[in-house]
Amino acid sequence: MASTDGVSTVQGKRVLVTGGRGFLGRKVVARFADRGADVSAPSSAEYDLTVPGSAEQMMSDLRPELVVHLAARVGGIGYNQAEPAPLYLANLLMGTHVIEAARAAATVDKTVLLGTVCSYPKFTPVPFREESLWDGYPEETNAPYGVAKKAHLIHAQVNNAQYGQRFAYLIPTNLYGPGDKFHPTVSHVIPALIRKCVLAKEEGADTVDVWGTGTASREYLYVDDAANAVVRATEVDVSTPVEPLNLGTNREVTIRETVEAIAALVGFDGELKWDPSKPDGQPRRRVDATRAEQVLGWHAEMPFRDGLRATVDWYRDNRVEAERLPS
Repeated sequence: MASTDGVSTVQGKRVLVTGGRGFLGRKVVARFADRGADVSAPSSAEYDLTVPGSAEQMMSDLRPELVVHLAARVGGIGYNQAEPAPLYLANLLMGTHVIEAARAAATVDKTVLLGTVCSYPKFTPVPFREESLWDGYPEETNAPYGVAKKAHLIHAQVNNAQYGQRFAYLIPTNLYGPGDKFHPTVSHVIPALIRKCVLAKEEGADTVDVWGTGTASREYLYVDDAANAVVRATEVDVSTPVEPLNLGTNREVTIRETVEAIAALVGFDGELKWDPSKPDGQPRRRVDATRAEQVLGWHAEMPFRDGLRATVDWYRDNRVEAERLPS
C-alpha cells in the first residue's frame, strides 16, 4: 500500500472522507492518518449532502485532493422494508451531489465511490462477476438502495468519459466487525444475530427467533479488510473506463451456518426458531474478487471465525455504544 520507496502515495495529501464517522469510515480515516494524509471527516450536521449546494460548500471549505464517498443511509432487511423511499432518495442525492461537487472542484484528483452487493440482480450466477451487474433487477428488499448506488456508477462512467473525472468504484460484500451498528432498527445480519444470541444467553432463554429459512447465503467481509481496499483504491491508478471492483473473501456462508457459529461463540445452546414468513433476502451471495486483486493488489485476510469472535467481544465490551440508534 505504499510506493516503491516506502512512502505512501497519500502522504501529505488532503483527503476528504464522507461518512468518516461511521462503521467503515472510522477505519478508513485511521488508515489515511497512519499514512500521513491530512484527512477530514465532517459530520452530516456540518454538511447535509442531501441538500443542493452543501457538497460544493464542503469542497470549497476543505479543498480535498482525494475524495472517498462512504456516507450512506443503510440498514438491514427490516429497515429496507420500512423506509424504502427515504433510503433510495437520500443515497441517490448524496452520491450525485458529491460526484458533481468533486467534478467542479479544481483541487480533486480522484474520487472513490462505495457501491453495494445489493445492486446485483436477485438471481445472479455465483460467484457474482462485475459484468453481471446489469443482468436483472435486484432482490426486492434491497432494490431501493441497490439501484441508487448503481446510478452512481453510471454517473461516474459518463463523467469520466466526458470530463476525464477520475474514479474508483468498489462493491464490498456484507461488512461486519467491531464498531458495527447493533440497534435492532438498523442492524445487518451479523450484529442482529449477535445481539439476539447474547441477550438469550444472558436471560437464560430457551429459544432465539431468526428470520427466514436459514438457507440463504452471504459472503462476509471484515471491516478492516474493506478499509484497506478503500485506501488502496486511492493509491493505485485504476484504469479507465470506470469499472466496478468486487471486494470479497471467496467464502459463502448460509444464514443457518452464521447463526450457529454465533450461538456457539456466545455459549447459547438453545433452539433456533426459524420464521419462514419473514424474507430471506437475496437467495445466494458470493462475489468474484479477482479484478480487485489484480487491479489493487488487495485480498481479504481476516478468517471468518476470528472476525466473528472479535465482533462478539467488541459488542459485549461496548453495549451502550453498539446499541445506540444512529442519528
